[in-house]
Amino acid sequence: MTLEQIKNILPTLDNVEFQLENGTFVPEHFHVTEIGMVSKNFIDCGGTIRKEEKVNFQLWNAEDDEHRLKPGKLLHIIQLSEEKLGIRNSEIDVEYQDTTIGKYDLEFNGKHFILKNKKTACLAQDSCGIPQEKEKLSLKELGHKTSQCAPNSGCC
Repeated sequence: MTLEQIKNILPTLDNVEFQLENGTFVPEHFHVTEIGMVSKNFIDCGGTIRKEEKVNFQLWNAEDDEHRLKPGKLLHIIQLSEEKLGIRNSEIDVEYQDTTIGKYDLEFNGKHFILKNKKTACLAQDSCGIPQEKEKLSLKELGHKTSQCAPNSGCC
C-alpha cells in the first residue's frame, strides 16, 4: 500500500485498526510514534547496486488504555510528515513491536489495515545458481500426457 492509498482510505473510516495476518489486532490504544522516509542503498549477491525508498510508520502500545488514534489525526500526522520532511508517495513499511520489532507490508481489507508478514528473497537468483521453480505435475497427469506405451508392451 502506498502513502496516497492510505490518505484516500482514512477519510472513509470511523476508526483506525491494524490487524496482524494471524488475526490478532494491534491494541486499540496504539500510537503512531514515527512517520518517516527510509532509504536503503545496498548491493545484492549478484553485484547489482540497488536503492529502495519506503515510507515508514512505527506503531507503539503505551499504557494509556484510553488513547484512540482517529483517522483525521493520522491523516494530519501524514500531512505534517509530507510538509516538514518532504515525504513522497511510496510504499509503506510498518514497524510493530511483537516479541521483537517486526517489519510489515500494509494492505487494507475494506475494514482494517492488515500488517502483512515480510519475507526475505534473493534478488539475483540467476547469479546465485538458484534454479527456477519447476512446474509441478502429478504422476497421473504426466502419465496421460506422455504415455505412448501399452501395459506389458516392453517399451517402458
